[in-house]
Amino acid sequence: MAQCVQSVQEFIQDSFVPMVAVLCSEDAEKVTRKNNLNFSELLRPFCRLTSEGHMRDPNNQVQVVKNLRISVNNVVTRPSVPTSGVHGPAQRRLLSEVVSACQPAEGGVANVITAGDYDLNISDCSVKASVPWYSDWRDTLTELSTSKHYTATTPWFEAYRESFLQSMPASDHEFLNHYLACLLVVSSSEPVPVEQFLKLSQEQHRIQHNGEYTNPKWFIPNTLKYYVLLHDMSQGDEQRADSVYEDMKQRYGSQGCYLLKINSHTAAAGTDEQIPDPWSQYLNKSSLQSQDQSEEPAPTPVVVNNTAVENNVGGAPEMDGHDSADNDGVSVNSLDNTHPLQLETAIDMPGSLDSLRAVAVETKTTTVYTGVAAGTSHGACLTLNDHNRLRLFIQEFTFRGLLPHIEKNIRQLNDQLVSRKGLSRSLFSVTKKLFGGGKVPEKSIAELKNTSGLLYHPEAPELQIRKMADLCFLVQHYELAYSCYHTAKKDFLSDQAMLYAAGALEMAAVSAFLQGGAPRPYPAHYMDTAIQTYRDVCKNKVLAERCALFSAEILKSQSKYSDAATLLIKMTSEDSDLCSALLLEQAAHCFINMRNPMVRKFAFHMILAGHRFSKAGQKRHALRCYCQAMQVYKGKGWSLAEDHINFTIGRQSFTLRQPENAVSAFRHILTNDSQQTSTQQGAFLREYLYVYRNVPGVREVALPQLPLPCINSSATRVYFGHERRLAEGEKQAATHVSLDQEFDRDLAAVWQDLEEQVVAAANRGLVPSTFYPTQCCLNSQTDNLHFPLAVVEEPIIVEVAFRNPLKVPLVLSDLSLLWKFTLKDFSRPQPQDIMVEDAVTISNEKEAITPRTVHKDDIITTEVIPEFCMSPEETRVARLKLLPRQTGQLNILGLVYNLASTPSTGDSTINSNTFSQSQGPSATAGTSVRGRQDLEIQGPRLNQTKEEKTSVSHGPDRRLDPTITPPMPLLEVFFLQFPTALLCGEIRKAYVEFCNVSHVPLCGLRVASTHPNFFTFGSSSLATPLTPLSPTSFENCSAYKTLATPPGATPGSVTAVTLVSAADFGSGGGGVFGTGGKRVAEIPLGEGTLTPGESTQLPLWLRGPDQEGVHEINFLFYYESAEKGGKIRWGEQSGILTTQVKISHRVLRHTVFICASRSLSVRATACRSNTLPEEEREEGRKGSMLVFVDVENINTTANSPPERGASCASEQHDANPTKLPQSH
Repeated sequence: MAQCVQSVQEFIQDSFVPMVAVLCSEDAEKVTRKNNLNFSELLRPFCRLTSEGHMRDPNNQVQVVKNLRISVNNVVTRPSVPTSGVHGPAQRRLLSEVVSACQPAEGGVANVITAGDYDLNISDCSVKASVPWYSDWRDTLTELSTSKHYTATTPWFEAYRESFLQSMPASDHEFLNHYLACLLVVSSSEPVPVEQFLKLSQEQHRIQHNGEYTNPKWFIPNTLKYYVLLHDMSQGDEQRADSVYEDMKQRYGSQGCYLLKINSHTAAAGTDEQIPDPWSQYLNKSSLQSQDQSEEPAPTPVVVNNTAVENNVGGAPEMDGHDSADNDGVSVNSLDNTHPLQLETAIDMPGSLDSLRAVAVETKTTTVYTGVAAGTSHGACLTLNDHNRLRLFIQEFTFRGLLPHIEKNIRQLNDQLVSRKGLSRSLFSVTKKLFGGGKVPEKSIAELKNTSGLLYHPEAPELQIRKMADLCFLVQHYELAYSCYHTAKKDFLSDQAMLYAAGALEMAAVSAFLQGGAPRPYPAHYMDTAIQTYRDVCKNKVLAERCALFSAEILKSQSKYSDAATLLIKMTSEDSDLCSALLLEQAAHCFINMRNPMVRKFAFHMILAGHRFSKAGQKRHALRCYCQAMQVYKGKGWSLAEDHINFTIGRQSFTLRQPENAVSAFRHILTNDSQQTSTQQGAFLREYLYVYRNVPGVREVALPQLPLPCINSSATRVYFGHERRLAEGEKQAATHVSLDQEFDRDLAAVWQDLEEQVVAAANRGLVPSTFYPTQCCLNSQTDNLHFPLAVVEEPIIVEVAFRNPLKVPLVLSDLSLLWKFTLKDFSRPQPQDIMVEDAVTISNEKEAITPRTVHKDDIITTEVIPEFCMSPEETRVARLKLLPRQTGQLNILGLVYNLASTPSTGDSTINSNTFSQSQGPSATAGTSVRGRQDLEIQGPRLNQTKEEKTSVSHGPDRRLDPTITPPMPLLEVFFLQFPTALLCGEIRKAYVEFCNVSHVPLCGLRVASTHPNFFTFGSSSLATPLTPLSPTSFENCSAYKTLATPPGATPGSVTAVTLVSAADFGSGGGGVFGTGGKRVAEIPLGEGTLTPGESTQLPLWLRGPDQEGVHEINFLFYYESAEKGGKIRWGEQSGILTTQVKISHRVLRHTVFICASRSLSVRATACRSNTLPEEEREEGRKGSMLVFVDVENINTTANSPPERGASCASEQHDANPTKLPQSH
């Protein structure tokens, strides 16, 4: 159980205190009303004695009475409450409002206690308040602030328990809450005060003995009457009051009367002294009880001098059993205390709350502890001296009147019992059976065995024993009380008076526990028997609950938490949800207070308590229980339990007008890997959307975070530049880089090596120190430590990976990127110490709150995807574009979209073909909610220095923070008639076309390749058509344009003349060139530059690789801007741009795959010709020679090419056609 304000002994002692009634004259009430109090209310803060009392027991031994408190109440003759054994509606409402009004204190400092393997939040910062009001109230405050005791960690349970005990009606089977004395109060301003005392005395006698009233109940026939003369110091004649008091002492004795002087405060007195108000805490509680009682049928009033209402103003009803004052002297709402497992987030105050669709609207709960006394001062006419007089009056009345009266009655009862012990016990029992023994049976004998329907005569010996036991218990003589209870228990059991027997068993167990020195162990079986008898035989669940509360406290004080928890759980039932909830909560605390804490049992019973609190209408307490249990279940793999708790927390929070907490709870349900069915997940999602849409004012300020779909931020890819241009006719565009390609680290190293080579060739063989390889597509495997460079007016494509963790479809509409942009003019030098605050920063976050509004397209054009559908448990990527219009620093923050649970009738699209935000209807405008998700990418772990190796630190990942630079040229390369298969050693002719599609001229065009011997460029002057004609089937676009046999000719006939000139290969002048085996070659441009929109075409001779197989050949085209400007220079640490910013160069990649096949094996032998010189001169030839060519077909395929002719490509020689032999 949770720790309590009081010890168990103090709690039990304050639960049973001597009861004192009050009857006041009309004038006396007027005197006290000056302080907004009646007489009983005036005395309540001072009813606890600060000094010890003494009395003698029947054996003439001195008995010390410590810390005694008395209960003072006005006489109220309300009809008796039906003894049905259950609380009526008024009592239920009272207890419910008491619990509802007492909530955990906000702002408590949370400490952490370890229970098993769990760390639970605990707060214990409040101080104990059960200290008396000393003469100097400042000492009291000092005592409060320095006390080492702590208040209850569950003050709502303490408040319930106190109100429960107060609301119990007085019963005939016990006398503990019967009145022992009556204070007769008369004002000194009465003409004849003695006559007024006589009237009040007669009125008290009539109420007690006339039989007209069943309430209040009186302890003994000869009730102590104590006469109080009330004197108003501000108006009355003090000498007359003293004279009347002297007469009273002569008439009633000095120990039977008292002169009480009050209202000493005057307007002329100084106002510097602050007077405390100890009454408010009591009046707030009593006003609650008065309010509840006022809703019952109107009682028959007591008329005292034609005064009916005054005697009951603010007074506690008799059915409450005893004084409604708080046992520890401070009202519950003043306890600055939080629950031991209270979460850091404080729960808001209650009010009239909206509910979910399935939750009924609740009525506003009345705050019962801040009602009547709010704004009303009490004791305004009293000084600290008056406080001392009131305290002294209570002490005098108790020590000189009440305790001697109790001592006298104990002696009388003891003498009566001793005198009867002379009779034989057996004969006495037989006589009782034969003659009834003064008992009046109300039911048949058969019913007596199963019911409590047996009543004793008031003067029956068994009741006299019980009276003596109760009197001894009230004055803390627990040893004699136990003996009397034990004796009475035997008599009641022999008579089968089970209600009386259960009461005796209960008090015998309590008396045994309270005995000093613990001469005997606590008889827990007595309590168990009493509880079972109350509940099962007597059908009185109220008494059974009281008995269980006492027993659980005693067991807890003896560290028997397991037994206490078992008892509390057994007391739960379907009759009272509130009681069951409180008992389950206390049982849960028992489990964590064990030597080996049972934390999971604690959490389970907190869930049960939260459920019962919810059924009882205690939504805030239900929410608190679920939140505390969540500390145990969270992160332990119990997903279904977590879902249930979070769902309940979400609903309860929304009902309590805490939509932010509700949204957070539903978020956990949706983000976890749920094992719920699709139907349940759909319900969770609809609840979340409904709650989110009802969060007031959130979307007007900022977009909150949405939990769905899940985003894998580390898998985000960013592509800089236009997407790959599709082929146009026979043109094949350069492959370059695209988002459809997978990242290959080895291939990336090859491209970087090629770029370093071409950069070195362009910079006189040296790679600049500021060189940084070009990265067009960034992902988690690339180097993202530097700010990437993007070009203005060129798109930035962000690929985001979404995952739908639910088994229901999701629809995202109006999906776009959130960004922040800082304008910078890179045409001018940027000082290294420029302040970031001086730059102009623009964001689209405010515009994104409302979809389809005009965005800042003059800065950055944002693409919007109208609708993006995701199937259940689907992983899908979306590509979103940004088109920067100005230079500066861009920061991509996240995504904004509308989330809905069901798709619309429109088609699902991933990419929009336009940048406009005004196109495309909302997917589910009626049920969708708008929110955002941030893209937060964690950089690589740093592991270079010793500090980085010994700690976990991560570097930056700047792939989402590109720098937008000034315009640059943009090259596109197309290949025409480019083969995919070649014979080994075969030479073919293709064409390559270079296009400048930007607004900036380019120059310095170069190419680097992994296979420099694969190609060579021909003369640009010979490539007259930009797009050559499609070749004939005979030509086959081969460099070897075979001298084919004319149609109709016979095989083996002479072929035609050669068609290939030597200039085609670039072997001579004419502006052609070859790679010459170098990996980097310059590409000639007409005037050295390629102007915007200009295209040029060059022939490209290809030679098939010598080795058969598939060959991957990489081309890297390098070019620069013809408009020379500053280049990028990065800072050594922070990467801040420090000079004029312009990209130094750009590259374009192209990869081809060539399949090389074996064809012919050619062996040539040359020798001098035998032709005579005269013949050569006649034919115009010089230096003739013979070339013998042996051609072998080594191709293993069936479609091997036939060898039909040969040609010669040489500047000095021509081939004379000869007859070729037939191939074999």
